[in-house]
Amino acid sequence: MDKTKILIIEDEEAIADLLAYGLGREGFETRTAGSGAVGMRELLQFVPDFDVLDWMLPDRSGLDLCKEITAKYNLPILMLTARSDITDKILGLEVGADVYITKPFDLREVVVRIRTILRRLAQAQPVAPEKEKERAPEVIQFRDIVILPEERLVTKQGSTVELTPKEFVLLIALIGAKGKIFTRAELLEFVWGYDFPGDMRNVDTHIQRLRKKLDAADIITTVFGIGYKFEKRID
Repeated sequence: MDKTKILIIEDEEAIADLLAYGLGREGFETRTAGSGAVGMRELLQFVPDFDVLDWMLPDRSGLDLCKEITAKYNLPILMLTARSDITDKILGLEVGADVYITKPFDLREVVVRIRTILRRLAQAQPVAPEKEKERAPEVIQFRDIVILPEERLVTKQGSTVELTPKEFVLLIALIGAKGKIFTRAELLEFVWGYDFPGDMRNVDTHIQRLRKKLDAADIITTVFGIGYKFEKRID
């Protein structure tokens, strides 16, 4: 089985080396980049499965780089920063980061966060048993939207809808239990796997983006005072 590849975009060499060493010991394949420009090149050449990204880089803001990465790639991101203000945390998550860890950090927490995110992505993309591999891939369809979970592909009227990893997992969670009312806390736990004050707003933001991309405000509905649900009956 191929190793999960992690790109570390961090300009502090000591931190980058620590992450590369520690993640390598955990069975991941790693590569480091000391700037945003090098990081973007490595995204094309290394083709990582996961990105660890520093907020402050010598050539550009990690926040801007996070926006660019999530706009172009279906790639989960762990953001590292010395900023500990709650507003900064929310901002980092809202531009596309999957998790936010402040420096100084414990390497064990980084490993746990990465494994949690990868596990939740895997839950949204179940692998068929060996004897069923020859069967046609699962297709989920509603209105003019088609979802191929195994390919992590979503189309609307035949055109690809670009969803971030979190948006895709959120959609699968909702559509996998049509009619069920999910609290914000439940969605937070399923999609992000962690919590801190302000995260509920992050759930709301991702729901709004998902509705807009799919034109599905009447399908993914708000249950006031509780959370959200995917309507069971769709006309």
